[in-house]
Amino acid sequence: MAKFCAYACLFAAVAVLIHPASAQKRQIAWTDKEKPLVEKLRGLRGVPDDQRPEATKRLAIQIRELPASERKQLLASQLSNLATEGDPGTGTLQEVAATLAQTLSETPAAAGKDGEPAMPYVTLAQLAKYENVNVSLNDPQFAAAMAKLEAADKRRQNANFTLTDLKGKSWTLQDLHGKVVLVNFWATWCPPCRKEMPDLEALYQRWGKSDLVILAISDEETSKVEPFIAEHKITYPILLDPGRKVNDLIQVEGIPKSFVYDRKGNLVAEAIDMRTKGQFLDLLARAGLK
Repeated sequence: MAKFCAYACLFAAVAVLIHPASAQKRQIAWTDKEKPLVEKLRGLRGVPDDQRPEATKRLAIQIRELPASERKQLLASQLSNLATEGDPGTGTLQEVAATLAQTLSETPAAAGKDGEPAMPYVTLAQLAKYENVNVSLNDPQFAAAMAKLEAADKRRQNANFTLTDLKGKSWTLQDLHGKVVLVNFWATWCPPCRKEMPDLEALYQRWGKSDLVILAISDEETSKVEPFIAEHKITYPILLDPGRKVNDLIQVEGIPKSFVYDRKGNLVAEAIDMRTKGQFLDLLARAGLK
């Protein structure tokens, strides 16, 4: 329950930034310096892809210049969650990570009741581990978050599951040795998920008949998923996980998430957010698919 509450609180914080009515309900009194940054965060997904990295970097620096407060930490955390969508570049992500680390140093977030590291520390650890940025933060919660990610990766390495796709075909992960497997967690309501699907479809059209298996897993009902897939003409396998057993097994917290297994079944790459076609190609190259 404590783990659920931690993520519920994170989503509530995101809603505060995206929906002005949520901020009023929670009575967050943004300062005059913070209000323009809140508006920029709300509009960041609407910035053209070629301009978004620079806009993200500027936001990171502007947030870093604010005086210490819980509001500043909220801004930094939300920027960190948005910054990993697509390919902003290491320089931009380095600025974002530096800002989040600074806010946590200034205003440490409280750990969960069960001792779980607070979500901002997990977000920062993900930037360090999966986005290859440098993070300098001497905090036991950050160390615990890094250890949590390491444990999750070990579990994913040995994971196995069987799910059925929309056509009634059963897929078992460990039976797919000999192929490169990309496991993608997504949902119809998720904008970044929808944005990366055409690139996944292009990869499937290129390699799907020979070397690559894509297993796209949604925890939604057939009635929602099936018409969406038909409308968008997606042909790679769509698997349903309505009880979230596989989501829990792989420890998926937030989507989209992608995991790449090589032909021997080794977990060789993962993505914590939306990826471009070029980024997917880099992930697949680690599995020997070029």
